Amino acid sequence: MIGQPVILASIPSPSQGVWHLGGFPLRGYALCIVVGILMAIVVGDRRLVARGGKPGQIADVAMWAVPFGIVGGRIYHVITTPDDYFGDGGKPFDAVKIWEGGLGIWGAIALGAVGAWIGARQAGLAWPPIADSVVPGVALAQAAGRWGNWFNQELYGKPTDLPWALEIDPENRPRATPDAATYHPTFLYESLWCIGVAVLLIWADRRFNLGRGQVFALYVAAYCTGRVWIEALRVDEAHHILGMRLNDWTSILLFLAAVVFLVISRRRGDSREPSPYRVGHTPASDSATSDSATSDSPAADER
Repeated sequence: MIGQPVILASIPSPSQGVWHLGGFPLRGYALCIVVGILMAIVVGDRRLVARGGKPGQIADVAMWAVPFGIVGGRIYHVITTPDDYFGDGGKPFDAVKIWEGGLGIWGAIALGAVGAWIGARQAGLAWPPIADSVVPGVALAQAAGRWGNWFNQELYGKPTDLPWALEIDPENRPRATPDAATYHPTFLYESLWCIGVAVLLIWADRRFNLGRGQVFALYVAAYCTGRVWIEALRVDEAHHILGMRLNDWTSILLFLAAVVFLVISRRRGDSREPSPYRVGHTPASDSATSDSATSDSPAADER
């Protein structure tokens, strides 16, 4: 039609996000979350071994951290978008339908950290080495999880005709732009940003010998930096405070807190813990594990 932009290329959305296998629904969103969790466990395990831990300990901690994180992510999402569930025409029961999308990262990180702390105590591990070991994997998990939004056709950005624009079906478009067929793929922007954050964390950890929660703090600062500009592109409904989305304010405050922590801890000369185990804890075969982890093996060089 004359007057409409000609789209030379675009990213298609999946024709479906659910497949039924023998009556069991297999959801693309859930698959992306599961893949992300597995990536976080594998990366975190290698990095904890390099810090003196034993293989499998991150998986033990994940048994606590993952369910806590999922519940925390859902609580944050519901609290920050209450009208969808408790407003006029809202459906309160939908608040528990995690498979339909809706996990707030800061709720997941906050409550997931509580679960990790509990799991670490159960395993006789100190929490800071756990956090520093696992956060590059967490960033990769976020990168994988964002593709779940692609399957659900949600959390996209403003209309655009860029070559990498995302196609959105009419029933999933915003009410304000029903005739716009393509939008910014903010899920892709955030996925790529999270991959970059993971690379940054691993490089900085090796380069500056980070420890005592510093890798975790750098993750918070780096992720928040990207989240602010990605939020500026999103068009999904959100609460605003002083003209800015709630997630923007959360990201700004957490960024400042993380930077302050990094500056203070580096000035104090805090460095990596000599052992990931809690003071007074002497696990079986700890000396053998420590010797192997501090050798010149490839695993010992992975941080």
